[in-house]
Amino acid sequence: MSTATITVVHSVACHYCDDAEEGLAQLRRDFDFDVQLVPAASDAGRELIGLHRPAMFPLVLADGKVLSAGRLPRGKLRAWLSTRAIAVSRS
Repeated sequence: MSTATITVVHSVACHYCDDAEEGLAQLRRDFDFDVQLVPAASDAGRELIGLHRPAMFPLVLADGKVLSAGRLPRGKLRAWLSTRAIAVSRS
């Protein structure tokens, strides 16, 4: 199984974006997954925005599929990670 990847398309001065990054940092204590931060103004960011047309930032993709736009739904992401990511060992 490959490593789960969360992609966050973020905007400048976006408090939901900052909150998403904090939430992902917390979830990385429990799960092993990759995080890709993509600035909305970058070529890759504009491409993802054009493809998914989010109503708000951040646009959050889980393995390339839209998980959310706007405030990060931590419970929904935790549930997805529990089926897709490897739990971090606490030993």
